Parts: sequence; structure tokens; C-alpha cells
Amino acid sequence: VPAIYLQPFPASSQEVFEGTVCDVETATPDVIINAIQDAGIVGLGGAAFPTHVKLKIPEGKWVDTLIINGIECEPYLTTDHRVMLEQIDHIFMGIRYTLKATGAKRAIIGIEANKLDAVEAMRAAIPPDLPVTIEVFKVKYPQGAEKMLIKALLDREVPSGGLPVDVHVVVSNVATTAEIGRLLPHGRGIQERVITITGPGVIKKGNYLIPIGTPLRYALEQVGLRENVSIVFLGGPMMGQALASLDIPINKGTSGVVVFTENEMSQIPPKIYPCIRCAYCVDACPIFLNPSKLGLLAKNEEYGLMAEEYHLFDCFECGACSYVCPSNIPLVQYFRIAKGES
Repeated sequence: VPAIYLQPFPASSQEVFEGTVCDVETATPDVIINAIQDAGIVGLGGAAFPTHVKLKIPEGKWVDTLIINGIECEPYLTTDHRVMLEQIDHIFMGIRYTLKATGAKRAIIGIEANKLDAVEAMRAAIPPDLPVTIEVFKVKYPQGAEKMLIKALLDREVPSGGLPVDVHVVVSNVATTAEIGRLLPHGRGIQERVITITGPGVIKKGNYLIPIGTPLRYALEQVGLRENVSIVFLGGPMMGQALASLDIPINKGTSGVVVFTENEMSQIPPKIYPCIRCAYCVDACPIFLNPSKLGLLAKNEEYGLMAEEYHLFDCFECGACSYVCPSNIPLVQYFRIAKGES
């Protein structure tokens, strides 16, 4: 089996990871983007896409609006909520850097209505010279997905197979933006992140600032687990993944860990039944795909047809189809396998 053997860098675990000092007033867009790359900043909403790549606008395209995503609609997770309450200055500094890097003329911060304390705190702290507005959304899943957010805020539709930049928008997670504002002025790299550790199986639920690379098992030992733990999700219960082992590191894309006990898992029907063509999944899909048809094609391993004719790669795996399915068909898992095979 091909493998890579990694050895730890021989340095103190507390040694600061150096980046590039960057002054927002004098830096050019390229200097800012390079500093973000040197800092190792990626999307902290879960995708972990390299931020410097997202902010590098392709030749021939332009951006007029920066959207800061503070929706955080995934159940149980409150990482972004705490960041918006406790790192407000870093967020606005990060917006300054990001506006300059992309050339966008304005920024809009989207926050759900169940975070009104964050809305009030952010609105009170908006710098008068910064073109920023805050929009409040009703609580609705999956409101925080990029395409949903752009449509709701600007009434622009990202084309199939396209990116937000195709409709002149860049979307940045609020925690990612805060890290840009926190790290770039001091020339430091990302070494830690805020993570929600919660669920019925956790004794000391909360949001914790944890060094990247910390073993998940060690982190869970610190907060304490109940005896009847059944399953651990990396991420939230809708878009996260159930873990087969706790012997993995916390990485930059780890936004949360949710632990369920046998009490909750016993309520889930164990058997998968045939599709009854009720179309509940079709109604639930936020981007108007046909999960029922995709599921049938996946069972027949017709992965090419799924991608070419039924827009498989437009699915962002929100899990709404699996959630409403009365036959308990794990549609999202089928789609993930299909994407890997396509």
C-alpha cells in the first residue's frame, strides 16, 4: 500500500508558526494573497479550501461584493457564533484585507436570527469607513450554503458547475475572515482554531480553542464522555461524517465534534427499504436536483450518467434528502461514493 511517513518537526510545540507581516494600508492585493498563503489560512467552515486560491480572482473576472458567511445553520455547531461575539475587531480587520485583495466594493455579513446578540454586537462595532452591512436571515437549513446565501442576498444564481466569482461574488466564512484579521498584521500562521465539542454524549460541552494536530481522542478525554456513547461525528449531524476511530488529528477544517449516545441512535430505523417514489427528497433539495433518480443510478453504479445528466457535482451534500427519506435510504453516502468514482 502506498504510504507517506511523516516525522515531527524538531521544535517546541509552542513555537510560533511565522508567516508574513502585512500592512493592510500599504499592501497590494498580491501581497495580501501571498501573506494569506504563507499563514496557511484555509476555509474554516469545513471545506478547508485554500483561502489564497479563492481570493485570487481569475483574469477576465471581477468581484463587486464580498459576503461574510456567519449563518452557521448546521445543528449543534456554535463556533462561528462565538467568534462573532469574541473576535469582532479581527473580523472587521479581516474584511479590510479581503476587500482589498478581491477588489470588492462592499461587504455583507449574513447572520441567522437565532444569533441576535451577535447581530447587535457586530452592528455596534462597524467601523464608519468600512462599506459593511449586516443582513439577518430566518433560521432555515441549509441557509449557509454559498449558493443559497448568494441567491438570498443578491438574487444571483451561480451557474451549474460554476463558482461564486462567476456572478461577481466572493464568499468567506466568518471564522476564516477573523483569522485573516488576527494573523496577517503580526505575520503569524494558523496554529489553532475554535471547535464546538457537544452532543448528548459530552459532559463539558462548549467551544474550545484547540491546537491543530491535537489527537481527537485526547480532546474528548479533556471534556469527558458519558459511558453509553454510540457514535461520534466529525462536523455536524447533517453534513459531518461518522468516525470509525477517534485516533485522528483535529485539522483546520474541523469545525465541530458531536457525540451521540445509544439513546439517540436507538431512534433511527436500522433497516433500509426500497424507494417508494414519494418525492420527499425532491421537494427537500435546495438546488432542485432529483435525489431519488440519483440514488437509483448510484445503486446501479452509473456514476458517469449521474455527473453528466443529473448534475451530481452540484450537490453540496446538505443531507436534506437523507433526512426526509421515509425508506431510510442513505442518499448522501451514495452521492459521496459516486463523486469519488466519477
